[in-house]
Amino acid sequence: MTTLGVIGGSGLYELPGLRAVERVELNTPFGRPSDEFVRGRLGDVGMVFLPRHGRGHRLLPTEINFRANLFGMKQLGVEWLISVGAVGSLREQIAPGHVVVPSQFIDRTVARPSTFFGNGIVAHVGLADPVCPVLAQRVFEATREAGGTVRSGGTYLCMEGPQFSSRAESELYRSWGADIIGMTNLQEARLAREAEICFASLAIVTDYDCWSTHAGDVNIEDVLRILTANVELARRAITTVASALPAARTCACARALENAIITDPQLIPLQVKAALAPIIGKYVGS
Repeated sequence: MTTLGVIGGSGLYELPGLRAVERVELNTPFGRPSDEFVRGRLGDVGMVFLPRHGRGHRLLPTEINFRANLFGMKQLGVEWLISVGAVGSLREQIAPGHVVVPSQFIDRTVARPSTFFGNGIVAHVGLADPVCPVLAQRVFEATREAGGTVRSGGTYLCMEGPQFSSRAESELYRSWGADIIGMTNLQEARLAREAEICFASLAIVTDYDCWSTHAGDVNIEDVLRILTANVELARRAITTVASALPAARTCACARALENAIITDPQLIPLQVKAALAPIIGKYVGS
C-alpha cells in the first residue's frame, strides 16, 4: 500500500474520509519524535501525520528532533512526504495567503543535526535538486485545484530562528535570489533524501518578512491568522494528492542511497547497521 506522510500542524489530519485512525508512539535510534504519529487510511492510500512542533506547539524550530521525525516516517512505511508550514515572502508578487511549492533551498541554520550518518558509516547523497519533481508537481496541481493561488518553484531560505530576520538579513536574502523564508523545511528535505522518501513542501505565505516597509514588520498574530485560514486549503490539497499518487516510484529519490554509502560494509559497526536498518538494510545487509 502506498503511504503518504504529512508534517505540519495537528489540524491537517482532520481529513474527510480518513478511517482506521490510530495514534502510534515511537522511539527511534535518534530519540523521540515531536509527538505521537497519527496513522490512518484514505481510500487505498495509507496516511501518516505528525505535528512538527508537538501538539500545542511546544518546540522551537531548533528543538525539533528532525532525525527522529523522519526516521519514524520511514519506520511507518512512508514513501511520499509533504511538509506544510508557514513562510515569509521575499518577493512583492508572492503575497500573504499565497502558497509556494519550492524547488530549492538555502541553509542558514547552524545548530541542527541534518544527517542519519556518522558513528562509523559515511554516505554522501546528491541534493542538487532537493525536492521530488513528481510529488512537487502533484502538490502544485492539487493546491491550484483546491482554489489556492500557488507558485511552482522558487527558493526557500531556512533560517535558525526563533527570532524573525533583521531588515539587513532580509535584504541580503533577497539579493541571493531567495523567494520565501522559513525555519523548518530544510532538515526535512535533507533527511527525506537520505531515507529515500520523496519530499515536497507546501509553503503557506503569511507575511512579507521585514524587507517590505510598506507592509509593516512581521506580526505573529497575523502569521497565525493567515496560517489558520489556509488549513482547509491544505487539507483539500493533501486529499487530492493522496488520490493521485503513482502506483510505483520511478524517480531518483527512491534510490538515493544506491551509490552513496562509501564505507566498507564489513567495517560498519553492527549496532549502527541494526539501528539504521530501515534506511540502509537493503544496501549493507545486517
